[in-house]
Amino acid sequence: MLGKALHTKSIWKSNLMTDIRLASEAGFGAMEVASSKIWDYLSSGSPLSDVTERLKQYNMQIISINDIANVERTDDDAMRNTLAETEKLSAVAQRLGCDCIQLVPLLALEGRSEDEVIALTAKNIARICDIGAKYGVRFQLEPVGWSPINSLRLTQKLIQAVGRDNFGTVIDFFHLFVGGDTTPDDVRHFDPNRIYHIHFCDCRLPKEGESFDETILRGMYAGEGEVPLAEWVQAVKDTGYEGWWSYELISAKHWQCDVAEVAAETSRLLDKYVLNR
Repeated sequence: MLGKALHTKSIWKSNLMTDIRLASEAGFGAMEVASSKIWDYLSSGSPLSDVTERLKQYNMQIISINDIANVERTDDDAMRNTLAETEKLSAVAQRLGCDCIQLVPLLALEGRSEDEVIALTAKNIARICDIGAKYGVRFQLEPVGWSPINSLRLTQKLIQAVGRDNFGTVIDFFHLFVGGDTTPDDVRHFDPNRIYHIHFCDCRLPKEGESFDETILRGMYAGEGEVPLAEWVQAVKDTGYEGWWSYELISAKHWQCDVAEVAAETSRLLDKYVLNR
């Protein structure tokens, strides 16, 4: 059964406890939560148990925490910090009833050969997955559009190299579209058992000479950009995937709007484009 989730980056200026209420009131059944919102909440001295009670109050669940970044780095200090963050965040995820954490490799291996990028990144992720397994946590890759691992082809290669049952991917419409090396047909033939969630959104490609500023390129609602949404949505459905669709609106413009209105509109757009309501 397909479900609607709100990515809390869509309502970035709101705090965690407000996010839970807004997601429920807008008709979402689940949330993807930015890890920084969890750390901000805990650093205030507030107990995690209050979050679990809030989730119960609004019949809400957290399906993924985003994210652990720079997981491709190979220097000792970076890896030590990454593994410590994995341990800490996995324990929090377990307490929140969340079984997924997102991993984001970025640019540390830029310029290396494809095989080297995959091998080094896979070695790190395998260690991360082994930690998460102790907590019942799985990990979804986000293949970032401007990074060395920016396509479903490379994602599949990485999954095979990692060799862990608790490692898969998120199908992120923005990153796969701007990455330029993934088509809806590639999505259609991807193993649905390795698709953990969908990041639904619209976007545009950068203009000549324009930098990859995600908050600008994604700064539009579904139907206002360049992604052929009907084709991409159908490709996901053709895989047999029946999980959560998370609306991720990373937009400097919309972060200055009424968060309740943004939540309501993203819910409506998922109904329109995904659930056909």
